[in-house]
Amino acid sequence: MPGAGFVLREHQHIRYNPLRDDWVLVSAHRMKRPWQGQGEKPVQEDVPRYDPSNPLCPGATRANGKVNPEYESTFVFDNDFPALEPDAPEPSCLPGVGDHPLFRSASAQGVCKVMCFHPWSDMTLPLMALPEIRAVIDKWAELAVELGATYPWVQIFENKGAMMGCSNPHPHCQVWASNFLPNEARLEDRTQREHLQARGQPLLLEYGRLEAQRKERLVVENTDWLVVVPYWAVWPFQTLLLPRRHVTQLQDLSADERDSLASIMKRLLTKYDNLFEVSFPYSMGWHGAPTGSHLGEDCGHWLLHAHYYPPLLRSASVRKFMVGYEMLAQAQRDLTPEQAAQRLRSLPEEHYRTRAQAAQ
Repeated sequence: MPGAGFVLREHQHIRYNPLRDDWVLVSAHRMKRPWQGQGEKPVQEDVPRYDPSNPLCPGATRANGKVNPEYESTFVFDNDFPALEPDAPEPSCLPGVGDHPLFRSASAQGVCKVMCFHPWSDMTLPLMALPEIRAVIDKWAELAVELGATYPWVQIFENKGAMMGCSNPHPHCQVWASNFLPNEARLEDRTQREHLQARGQPLLLEYGRLEAQRKERLVVENTDWLVVVPYWAVWPFQTLLLPRRHVTQLQDLSADERDSLASIMKRLLTKYDNLFEVSFPYSMGWHGAPTGSHLGEDCGHWLLHAHYYPPLLRSASVRKFMVGYEMLAQAQRDLTPEQAAQRLRSLPEEHYRTRAQAAQ
């Protein structure tokens, strides 16, 4: 009979990701193999609170000669080395443009901003007070409105830790706005639209309600939000942050929802840090409905959500690599999403550094 003898934690299988319209191979038995590969350098923990040579610190001079203000909360400035600029010329001079459909190009214009979360370089989001995190959320929403008035896509993202390519330990994120929908946005727009047409309800709203009922992949929850390790997760401790209400953009969150978002972010990120008792590296970002006025259509198929993609697998020095089969065939993971969720769920919500300080 189909499924006879199948053990979720022992036998490989593939899982469908409806948000990306692709599949992931789950091979839980591979967690038993000994690790003889690359070990990562220890995560930097002794970051100085203030370093005048750090270009993100208050009062510091950046590479372009501009001096930061003595900011005490969030601070936003134009990226000194932007990937997108608002006045870039059209690519009409590229060879092959218009000659053949295999050689296509299009306009790429936009702006790139850097946003500091806090004036202290040794501070991270899980260590910040709730009002400080709320200030970050409010600034995100403000930037979404400001940049969304001109550009259809505003990507807010944070790369935390050198392992994720972050060159500066000061707590910060980036905000890139573009005159085009990036690949991931176009893909999620299509899959969410198709799901609404087929099932009559937004994909992630239906999914969140099911996960809230089943709870096997639930990590943390509150009145307005829930965090799950997605059924289709690729990264070992990947999580998806979802609102319970049908809201499509950050700026549409109520005051209470912003407060509860600050709370659940702090709880999740504290658990991340407590997993291996290091400042946990990750890349995260918000996805919400593109600015409707630019698309000329309704975006009710969207649900606001945040993706967290942390690379660590077995310890603070062993990471997941996306190479070989993942690059040439499809994504593959060892630890099951259910195992990852259980490990995160069981961790304390008091930060390990706070516990250590109390014990001294």
